[in-house]
Amino acid sequence: MQTDNHQNKHLSKGYIQLYMGDGKGKTTAALGLALRASGHGFRTYIGQFMKKHPYGELGALDNNPHITIEQYGTGHYVRRGDIIPKEDIAKAQEGLERVRAAMLSGEYDIVVLDEVTISVWFGLLEVGEVLAFLDEKPECVEVILTGRRTPRELIARADLVTEMRAVKHYYTEQGLEARVGIER
Repeated sequence: MQTDNHQNKHLSKGYIQLYMGDGKGKTTAALGLALRASGHGFRTYIGQFMKKHPYGELGALDNNPHITIEQYGTGHYVRRGDIIPKEDIAKAQEGLERVRAAMLSGEYDIVVLDEVTISVWFGLLEVGEVLAFLDEKPECVEVILTGRRTPRELIARADLVTEMRAVKHYYTEQGLEARVGIER
């Protein structure tokens, strides 16, 4: 049963959670937390960095009044070491600003920066920019960061860190691609 008592419910203390590593499940964990929170009337904003694809969560959450999800990517792959197109950097910067506005709006209890750590690794964002973002976190907002290749400064800053470790994966074992409804 979904409740809509948002004006009476707020987190008394929000923490910084980090879901990192090379294993599958980081975004899924963040989405699961958002879904659980929505059942209690909490509102979540999810900013997905480096994504511009019709992932299943977009349709699934479209009618959920407690969850807002937006993507900040160009739709093509970025490779580390290559010259990064300005449009990719601009999308990441736009995403960080939109997520910051959501976090400071008072409208959301939970803010997710999906794939933000890999955005730093690729050079779309600077680790200092993400740390400055975290410095602005209101006391009652929970912030969730996800991604691979997490800078040690973000690990040190988080209150909760969960590492998803790949033990066996059919991508590498069998050469399978992402499947609709399972990985995307």
